Amino acid sequence: MRTFTNPLTRRGLFRSAAGAGLGAGFTSGWLRALAAGAPKKPAKSVIVLWLDGGPATIDLWDLKPGHANGGPFRAIDTAAPGLKIGEHLPKLAKLGKDLAVVRSMSTKEGDHGRATYLLRTGYTPLGAIQYPAAGAVIAKELGAEAGDLPNFVSVAPARNAASGGGFLGPHFDPLVVGELTAPQDGLKVPDLARTAGVGDDAQRARLELLAGAERQFAAGRESAVAGSVRAATARAVRLMKPEAAAAFDLEQEKPKARDAYGRGLFGQGCLLARRLVERGVPFVEVTLDGWDTHQNNFDRVKDLCGALDAGFAALLADLKDRGMLDSTLVVCQGEFGRTPKINGNTGRDHWPASWAVALAGGGLKTGQAVGRTSTDGAAVEDKPRGVPDLIATVAKAVGIDPKKQNMSNVGRPIRVADPDAEPIKELL
Repeated sequence: MRTFTNPLTRRGLFRSAAGAGLGAGFTSGWLRALAAGAPKKPAKSVIVLWLDGGPATIDLWDLKPGHANGGPFRAIDTAAPGLKIGEHLPKLAKLGKDLAVVRSMSTKEGDHGRATYLLRTGYTPLGAIQYPAAGAVIAKELGAEAGDLPNFVSVAPARNAASGGGFLGPHFDPLVVGELTAPQDGLKVPDLARTAGVGDDAQRARLELLAGAERQFAAGRESAVAGSVRAATARAVRLMKPEAAAAFDLEQEKPKARDAYGRGLFGQGCLLARRLVERGVPFVEVTLDGWDTHQNNFDRVKDLCGALDAGFAALLADLKDRGMLDSTLVVCQGEFGRTPKINGNTGRDHWPASWAVALAGGGLKTGQAVGRTSTDGAAVEDKPRGVPDLIATVAKAVGIDPKKQNMSNVGRPIRVADPDAEPIKELL
């Protein structure tokens, strides 16, 4: 099974600090930061619902009824006039006025790894440049530097391609919560609670010992590595604060609310995403794995839609009820689409040439579909869009200049979105 290989847990942060020998300045400055009030909430947040494996968007957002490529699924009306989606997304259909579907995505990467890298960074892999994930960029631009909660959280990620801070540094790596094999109650950050029997005085003494070790090691050895270790350790300690740890406690939610999202890992991840953005986390990614449907596509898509429909719809309804939908952009996407033509195993294969992505909230113009594919679904006929255009659109929606540059690890400035990117004007 594909797994994320760089989980940033509290224990991992402390181990990283210890392994690096600890850096300078881990003194009363960060101790005072622990007692600071809640960080200022960013103006916008982004939640990405990542459909890992490449979803058959022809069966979700851009159906072709009556054509041999269309398969057995029906297109159903939504609450937005003229916007139709797949019959196995009935809860989302009721929220059609809050959805915008871009049906004209077109890319050239049909390999899982390269396509995932492209979708998560906006760039294709290029030599030694370590491109950051879009979540890391948004965390840098919108995050609270000294906040108790992480600025980038990834729930049960399935792939390790371009998932971290890249040339922005490990400070912008995501905190990983849950694993694909986790049970329903598996969305917890391990080791947040103190070891049994460790009281306030003992905890304080341990932190002072850690600070002293950092000062001793860092004397005359100040470096970027030491600075990263200090920041990571401080973040780990802040995350242990009761107020921060409580953000991950889904038991604080009413059972009815948890049921509405779906009790599976994806549904509970969507609920956790709402709790986190409500507390100012600027970027959360929730993965729903299983969309690599080379065989038995229609049964598998129907089953996956049960989780997607419940979690996505409950998230939108919840954000709307709390007055948070306009300030939270939700993007539902995978790394590419799947072939319009059905193969001999009743499956669909990789197809980057024409596919769709769904967006909601974030002040976008919703209740519409943008772009059009051919009657057989094989080609984009109107308003073709690439991944850089999507990245630029997300950036504009949250108030980030897509042309802003960050210095890369090879000394070359890199823009948030590719220089040729054009935001999707129909959405903004």
